[in-house]
Amino acid sequence: MLLDGDVKVDSTNGIATIEFYNPKGNSLPKHLLNKLTDKIYEASEDKTIKVIVLTSEGFTVFCAGASFDELAEIKTKEEGKEFFMGFANVINAMRKSRKLIICAVQGKAVGGGVGIAAAGDYVIATKDSKIKLSELSMGIGPYVVGPAIERKVGKAVFSNLAINNEWHSAEWAREAGLFSDVYDAVEDADVIVNNLAERIAEYSMESIQQLKKVLWEGTENWDQLLRQRAELSGELVVSDFTQQFIRNFKNKRK
Repeated sequence: MLLDGDVKVDSTNGIATIEFYNPKGNSLPKHLLNKLTDKIYEASEDKTIKVIVLTSEGFTVFCAGASFDELAEIKTKEEGKEFFMGFANVINAMRKSRKLIICAVQGKAVGGGVGIAAAGDYVIATKDSKIKLSELSMGIGPYVVGPAIERKVGKAVFSNLAINNEWHSAEWAREAGLFSDVYDAVEDADVIVNNLAERIAEYSMESIQQLKKVLWEGTENWDQLLRQRAELSGELVVSDFTQQFIRNFKNKRK
């Protein structure tokens, strides 16, 4: 079976740019989640790399979250846990990375895409980069990505996002602390991302690693926490409510 999408890496002058792509809204099936995790770890261990830029291909959608095609194929809670561990592994790879990670968000982010952006150490977005957590309406909940989002915006704002699953503007996300900077055009954001990455690449590697530790203090239990959250999501995704929601969603797309 031909697998959708890919993850590409370009390493130049101490900067590793990791770009993922899926023709279906840059959604993330298991094989892309696994490859994204591997590439983040590889860049983290590469001694020639000082900073990672994480982004996706295209101009309108950063990440549509979990692949509905794969969600529809999940039949057991064990399979569900395995799928959601894909997002847990990406977030933990970003957390454990010895390098600072700049997320370049060039479009809408939904569910897991919001979680990945939240796990970035610095997030540069465009004005069209709206965000939404839609998991609760599906009968699941933003459990795996929740710790990363809550770490950035606090429990009150995370609660608002999780319960009110409407679109929130890029400026709203900046004011909440999820986005660091917001720019009008993709071209402007790209220039800022490149300039910041180039500056960081000139910094002391020791100081970068120490800052990374400081930024993620208090998350040492996330291996266990996100595994538990993936298990919870795996149980809920096979519920009658969620399976019916997924079937209805897929039928609307036909």
